[in-house]
Amino acid sequence: MSDVILSAHKISKSFDQGTSSLHILKDVDFELKSGEALCIVGASGAGKSTFLHILGTLDRPSSGNVIFEGRSLFTMPDEELSLFRNEKMGFVFQFHHLLAEFTALENVMMPARIAGLSVEESKESAMKLLVQMGLESRKDHFPNQLSGGELQRTAIARALVRKPKILFADEPTGNLDSANGAIIQDLFFHLKETFGLALVVVTHDPNFAKKFGRVMRLADGHWV
Repeated sequence: MSDVILSAHKISKSFDQGTSSLHILKDVDFELKSGEALCIVGASGAGKSTFLHILGTLDRPSSGNVIFEGRSLFTMPDEELSLFRNEKMGFVFQFHHLLAEFTALENVMMPARIAGLSVEESKESAMKLLVQMGLESRKDHFPNQLSGGELQRTAIARALVRKPKILFADEPTGNLDSANGAIIQDLFFHLKETFGLALVVVTHDPNFAKKFGRVMRLADGHWV
């Protein structure tokens, strides 16, 4: 039985620029094994974030498909795909994207509540994650009351509250100082082992990339 959890086949992405098209990705193939930690690197504009968003079904390719555990994702209608993504995939971005009007605890609860879980069940799951992140004393704080490192740890907790099988991270330490960045980097690998996650990270940080067992480089829309 294959241990490949996610694969991409001939992914292309183009953007219409009126009289011409900008080709970001060109027939890119990809495989990710269950529990694997993989890093995608490349120069700015190489298509790293675009490819990550397609793998995570946040964006659709111009052509090609993504397969999750044998299931063709882009044949699914948008609503079904959103529910699937909420259950199976977690996302962390350079900017935390926490909702300013909600506390840390309420932000972490959000994906579980969207999925239809009760307030009590959502709160229990969210609180466990905040404890793991060392943020139990900050649960009632709003985003503007949290430090940069605390904001990103809260965002990571939110990404994990539905117990996803894959955690995607796009420049997750790019907005942090070096000390907090190192803490977040180590946290990703700790969480991968704790939760049995597959981990896909886009980064410009060569020191972060060196920590991965597998690194892939994008240039001009292709792997190099």
